[in-house]
Amino acid sequence: MVASDYDWAAEVKEFDETKAGVKGLVDAGATKLPRFFVHPPEVLDRHPRHKSANIELPTVDLRGTESGGARRKEVVDQIAKAAREWGFFTIVNHGIPLEIMDAMLESTKRFHELPNEEKVPFYTTERLKSVKLNSNLPVDPNVPACWRDILSIVYTNDELDPQEIPSACRKEVEEYVKYMVEIRELMAELISEALGLPSDYLSKMECMKSQSMSCLYYPACPEPHKTLGAPKHSDTTFLTLLITDSFGCLQMLHDDQWVDVPPLRGALIANFGDLMQIISNDKFISVEHRVLSQSMGPRISVACFSTPTVEAAAKPFAPIKELLSDENPAAYREFLFKDYYQQYKTKGARVASALEYYRI
Repeated sequence: MVASDYDWAAEVKEFDETKAGVKGLVDAGATKLPRFFVHPPEVLDRHPRHKSANIELPTVDLRGTESGGARRKEVVDQIAKAAREWGFFTIVNHGIPLEIMDAMLESTKRFHELPNEEKVPFYTTERLKSVKLNSNLPVDPNVPACWRDILSIVYTNDELDPQEIPSACRKEVEEYVKYMVEIRELMAELISEALGLPSDYLSKMECMKSQSMSCLYYPACPEPHKTLGAPKHSDTTFLTLLITDSFGCLQMLHDDQWVDVPPLRGALIANFGDLMQIISNDKFISVEHRVLSQSMGPRISVACFSTPTVEAAAKPFAPIKELLSDENPAAYREFLFKDYYQQYKTKGARVASALEYYRI
């Protein structure tokens, strides 16, 4: 609960009106967190941190996965196992040149470190903007903010006017997205096969035909033990593909313990979202994860989320009928994507996942 002598709304308003985000606080020499960034100790310590150094994410090597490729069946089996047991896995030999990945991370850093007056035109809390900068502002006094700034870039039906993208990262984003579309299409085939379905099944559903990018900037935090870079949550979408610098700080919840997800230069970190768990009828799992704050920084990462086309989003989603049987009945009710998204946005700040709302 928020103390009665604390004017939460005034402090949030003051921060928002600077349009400088968390980076602005760092540049101003902040040595203490604004109160609305402070998370309760019971939230920060809700799950123990795994002590073992031997916990490693499954690694999927995409070499030889072209149609009819010698290793395709092996890779499909690896994805299915990782999807059932972990919900997270690392992808190597994916075909994205290392220099393209490095350039994407560097351009993200370059944008966030522009003079504030050059970033202000992109700063908004309007959800429908295709390109926007914000700082994950809290909407409720009991839901703390997180120590990060986010440049969001949305390709609806894989389309976006390049002129909307900030010039500081436009070239790099355009190049990187081309590769993301290629690997997303391959992953849609492999995931379909891992579910025991025809390779074009998910592609025909158009459930992964839009791209949403989050270009994330986590500055060094003056009091990292009091806040988070991202709270515990599961992704709303079907598939997330992440690149990150060497700082790490990403953790996933595995066997009710926090497991560090180590950064690996040149690799993609993949995880499934709630929608994949729903349509797979719990065959594949969407796992909660978070990002820690730290006294060093900045940490840079870029997440690409695969989402439905506008047309597909207007159709009902439910567990795939081919995966159901008398022994394996539907675990979730039918719903529209727009309702699901709204449910997550209105409840997601208070709960880590919207899955249970749709469970039968």
